[in-house]
Amino acid sequence: MTMSLLIKNTLSPRAGKVLVGMSSKMRRPSGRMFSIQDSLPRLPVPQLDVTLQKYLRCITPLCTAEEFKKTQKIVEEFRRDPGPKLQQLLEQRAQKNINWLSDWWKNLAYLEVRSPVPINSNPGVIFPRQNYSGTDSMITYAAKIVSGALDYKKMIDSGDLPVEQLGGKPLCMMQYYQILNGCRIPGEKIDSHVCFPPTSENPPRHIIVIHNNQFFSLDVHSSDGKLLNEDQLRNQLKNIVNQSQQVAPALGILTMWDRPSWAKTYNKIIQDKHNKKLMEDIQRSIFVLCLDKSRPDLSQEEARIFAAEQMLHGGGSQLNSANRWFDKTLQFMIGSEGTSGLNYEHTTAEGPPIAAMMDHILTYCEKNTGPSSPAGGMSDARKLDFTLNNDILDDIEKAKEATEKFIHSVSVRVFTYSGYGKNFPKTQKLSPDAYIQTALQLAYFRLYGKTCATYESASLRRFQLGRTDTIRSCSIDSLNFTRAMDDSSLTNSVKADLFRQAVLAHRKYTDETINGRGIDRHLLGLKLSALEANLDVPELHKDPSYSQAFHFKLSTSQVATHHEGVMVFGPVVPDGYGLCYNPQETKIHFGVSTYTSCPDTDSNKLGVALMKSFDDLRDLLASTPQAKL
Repeated sequence: MTMSLLIKNTLSPRAGKVLVGMSSKMRRPSGRMFSIQDSLPRLPVPQLDVTLQKYLRCITPLCTAEEFKKTQKIVEEFRRDPGPKLQQLLEQRAQKNINWLSDWWKNLAYLEVRSPVPINSNPGVIFPRQNYSGTDSMITYAAKIVSGALDYKKMIDSGDLPVEQLGGKPLCMMQYYQILNGCRIPGEKIDSHVCFPPTSENPPRHIIVIHNNQFFSLDVHSSDGKLLNEDQLRNQLKNIVNQSQQVAPALGILTMWDRPSWAKTYNKIIQDKHNKKLMEDIQRSIFVLCLDKSRPDLSQEEARIFAAEQMLHGGGSQLNSANRWFDKTLQFMIGSEGTSGLNYEHTTAEGPPIAAMMDHILTYCEKNTGPSSPAGGMSDARKLDFTLNNDILDDIEKAKEATEKFIHSVSVRVFTYSGYGKNFPKTQKLSPDAYIQTALQLAYFRLYGKTCATYESASLRRFQLGRTDTIRSCSIDSLNFTRAMDDSSLTNSVKADLFRQAVLAHRKYTDETINGRGIDRHLLGLKLSALEANLDVPELHKDPSYSQAFHFKLSTSQVATHHEGVMVFGPVVPDGYGLCYNPQETKIHFGVSTYTSCPDTDSNKLGVALMKSFDDLRDLLASTPQAKL
């Protein structure tokens, strides 16, 4: 979620470290999960001329005629020089690396970014609200969540997860192998990341439980290697809660701080050998479980906002922002009033693997299975008693102050549209994702009278170690439609035709992008190739039109689940929106975020405008059943 930083970022002179256990190599299990891994194609380098032609088409709705003419000249100059030279360097890199993009992307989009990871990078996922209240019920549900997550972990460890497919083609499964047992580590200039997979020596056996800011290490295996059952987990969690009735210093709040400040304090903490070992306990853990404070007696709307804030940032130091470890790849949050969900650190994975795990866990929790036999040789949870001197405690207070300002700078809202779901676009023979994206273009245009650069995440997992590229939802076709929709001089038939053209254009661009023919990562690769060769940044990348094209006022993603969950994340520019949606058969769940410092953006207004777009598009298509291209 850090796309805006790509405009200003340059390649660091030192790459971020990604450590796997005690070795630089990751051995994979032999199960079906990786059965096709080595046969997946490598990420291609698109043709230079094709990318430049598509780039000009993409900026057309964003520029004035005069700006476009200047940019067209710059593009033509780049096509002659240095474009071909940079293309050749990029192709050479692609020959030497399994994936020419993945290491660059991991550093640029994540490990080099110096702003706090919550909101800016880490997404939160809200689970369906549960019908329980009170600490005992919270502990019971938390034990189910842990048990469900460990059940999923068994399939990852054994390699028994089925290979996913997209459009009938198999996908890279490596992201699943890195969502557990991993952690980000702060650095003053660049962070590092560790992962301890099940094939490593002495793989992790414990989770970290946080309650009232106190940290506990809980071994979830018995001495004979068997997983604790739900009753045993519940008893262990109850003992942890009983031992942590007092609120401890807000150590976890440090992971909400900007990375250089957090790194300096981290280095102070680990100067103590005992503290260093405790930090390694957190970093090596399978995942983190946060047992949270809740706010009772909230209205339904207030409860939805509260849940979104808890999963995104914890609600501040007086609530749960210190009851977190945002550097951890995966942490679950369970409140005492039915609120639950997760937050994940983004370095190693996108949303779909997290969504798949969520669905498995929630399905597991819904099953009324009988109790399994208890594991023998259970160890009690171990409290992690950090030694925090006055200097570190002062830093914690500074981080608290920064956090309060930070979280109050963000507004997040959650919506459910119940008029229809992905079923209706399908009846119109239209892609549900392209339909929703075009509806969003209409909502934005109605609010602002103009369009904007729009980022939609596209999976590159058809390729080995694939991450993402950009689907550019704002197009000439979408602008033609949004201008026409409220034009009373045009018939509904014309409007419907233009809408369908926009949806089909989006679908075409999506297909090209997921097949490795997007333009955003290619343009980035050309720039980074220049920097690595100690060449000047090309004029194309310094052009104001290029900056405008990468100023994504709409940063969006589809993360679909079977359960009624929704992901939330922050905007990527100060005057923008973060929007994630989950289209189900008869509903569309979505979350919207904005920065409160911008008077021109409003999470609630965009959410309401999008729901109106959904209504109006249904009525438009219903009134023109014979509309054809």
